[in-house]
Amino acid sequence: MNRIAGDPGSGDSMPTPESMHVPILGSERTAPPGARFLAPADPAERLFVTVVLKARDPVRPEALGKLPLQKRKSLTREEFVAKHGAHPDDVAALEEFAHEHGLTVVEESLARRTVVLGGTVSAFNEAFGVQLAHYAHEGVTFRGRVGPVHVPRKLEPIVEAVLGLDDRPQAKPHFRRRSGFDPHTSPGTFTPLQVGQLYNFPGLDGRGECIAILELGGGYRTSDLRTYFRALGRSMLRTTAMSVDGAHNLPTGSPDGPDAEVMLDIEVAGAIAPGASIAVYFAPNTDRGFLDALTTAIHDPIRKPSVISISWGGPESAWTLQAMAAFDNALAAAAMLGVTVCCASGDNGSSDGVPDQKPHVDFPASSPHALACGGTRLAATGTAMTETAWNDSAIGGGATGGGISNVFALPDWQSGANVPSPPRGRGVPDVAGDADPQTGYQVRVDSVDTVIGGTSAVAPLWAALVALINQRLKSEGMGPVGFVQPLLYSSTIRSAAFHDITAGDNGAFAASPGWDACTGWGTPDGSKLLDLLLGAEVRA
Repeated sequence: MNRIAGDPGSGDSMPTPESMHVPILGSERTAPPGARFLAPADPAERLFVTVVLKARDPVRPEALGKLPLQKRKSLTREEFVAKHGAHPDDVAALEEFAHEHGLTVVEESLARRTVVLGGTVSAFNEAFGVQLAHYAHEGVTFRGRVGPVHVPRKLEPIVEAVLGLDDRPQAKPHFRRRSGFDPHTSPGTFTPLQVGQLYNFPGLDGRGECIAILELGGGYRTSDLRTYFRALGRSMLRTTAMSVDGAHNLPTGSPDGPDAEVMLDIEVAGAIAPGASIAVYFAPNTDRGFLDALTTAIHDPIRKPSVISISWGGPESAWTLQAMAAFDNALAAAAMLGVTVCCASGDNGSSDGVPDQKPHVDFPASSPHALACGGTRLAATGTAMTETAWNDSAIGGGATGGGISNVFALPDWQSGANVPSPPRGRGVPDVAGDADPQTGYQVRVDSVDTVIGGTSAVAPLWAALVALINQRLKSEGMGPVGFVQPLLYSSTIRSAAFHDITAGDNGAFAASPGWDACTGWGTPDGSKLLDLLLGAEVRA
């Protein structure tokens, strides 16, 4: 791409075509339906914004995905920065722009392709051609905007997204708590260990791997984790709380709130992979916070997670296209680095909670660079089990998300999966696991022993399985499984490594033999999956 050639010393007082502002494609925002305008934002209010720059060379992991695992070579983080990071000239051009508009450069990262700017509402309004205001919606007050974000024409070729001007809540946790239920006296629910045994997970502990977990609220108490894992006969986890954009590990004290999500994620992943370290990245629940948490985890040079679990999301229609593009490119970067990202597919069936009577899918699960995780209802007697697609809507509960993306095209590796069309989009989910709260996971939250389900449980379950697989691959001198989706769609693996779910529905879509938009290929036989990845060359 062409570099920016600024001319700060020209002294021209008249605007030039290069200095004129143009809208960023896909940055348009509207007020949520039913939102109430309160007042223009205080011009002196201070805020922070993340500007995402385009890669010097676009990230395209599709070629990597076509290779058998034995021939793949993930990039090191140093190699990635040199080839796919932001160009220093682009960072310098943005710094100059910030200086001209009275904004402060707070942080910059070539690897994450981000520059964080700080300043007043007045300065940001002028710099990006917006009018920030405060709104009230569903009991929440937020700073928002209507219309697109603008940048000078000379910056348009290098700016991918501008996030943080609008700080409305972006995502919801995908968990469902089974209230009024004693996990110790009522049958039909499971510990994560029991689910792993039913899915024939390999007898490994994830030693040497790091599992990253993204959280947009809530927190955990070490005392609860210690009590929980002691009861399971597991040693205490190595768990680290990471702060992103000023968010911290802050338990609310309510097992019905975001603490339930945090504890579910840690306890499911930690029970399956007790030898792994777990890094929990806490961030504000905004599009900026969500993306910053993801890129911080992907490019963490100290913990270097090999797998990331995300149990938060929202319908594609709730996102701006610029945010989805930035998020998808970050997930593509993870693929190039050998990092698998597991995302919950949602708990509101084929509508994904959008009240327009049309099918919708959840993002970021709908990104083709994410491993989308759907949900089942699991019943077991001894080692015998039966599963159907999770759908409790008849009793006022949730259902597994799934369907066809309206944003992302059908990836090549899904072309043989009979994904319904139109639209000819990315099919969700890829895989599944137990998610029905009626047959859910026995966990501990805020000193309460309870049962929780939802596709939120499936993302950390699969993340833990990936950690076990990576542990074994490393012992064989191989790299991490990384961009695993194309391999799971190969005829060798999909026919042998999954329990095919053929009953149930999520509203608009029904489970059926083979891939379906409720449970993907089904739930895993973990040991068979590992054996297949280690054995004969598997091509996508």
